[in-house]
Amino acid sequence: EGGNAIEAMVAMAATIAVVYPHMNAIGGDGFWLVHEPGGKVHAIEACGPAGALATIERYREKGHDSIPSRGADAAVTVAGAVGGWQAALELAKALGGKMPVRDLLADAITHCDAGYAVSDSELRTWPQEA
Repeated sequence: EGGNAIEAMVAMAATIAVVYPHMNAIGGDGFWLVHEPGGKVHAIEACGPAGALATIERYREKGHDSIPSRGADAAVTVAGAVGGWQAALELAKALGGKMPVRDLLADAITHCDAGYAVSDSELRTWPQEA
């Protein structure tokens, strides 16, 4: 529809976050290497920063010897995936991209509304996540 490869990747990332969330969700991070046809390479490091309260002192005050594997105290960073999409779309625009975000997210939204077939691997993770 006239988009470029970066826009296609954002559309794909949004859709796969809906239909394959156990492997690629908006609560994670993203790392991009974009190679322009002329040879220039752009890197996008979309990993979220550590939360202000994720300190050794705070964990020790709460009685932890290490970062817990589950629960609110297990989250020590802020997700960066969606911020990475935004940075990628800014780069896409600088390189001639013109696709509106609503069009890039259309398939993901359709799958949210209409549903989708659950993969075997996603189905296997449900008992663990519950």
